[in-house]
Amino acid sequence: METRSRTLVKAVVWNVLGLVSMALVGLALTGSIAVGGAMAAINCAIGFAVYLIYERVWAHIRWGRTHG
Repeated sequence: METRSRTLVKAVVWNVLGLVSMALVGLALTGSIAVGGAMAAINCAIGFAVYLIYERVWAHIRWGRTHG
């Protein structure tokens, strides 16, 4: 099973990558750093919460794991 701290670090790193990419997409679509940044921040906050829940649920599912 994965520890909570590992799940948290994975979520933070994933969201930093998403924040940067979403900010660039927002900037490209709107031409505004402020709007692009706001879009990215909102997306990041929602995605972070959903990812943490998703990972914790999957940590309890035994299907597809091998024990060696």
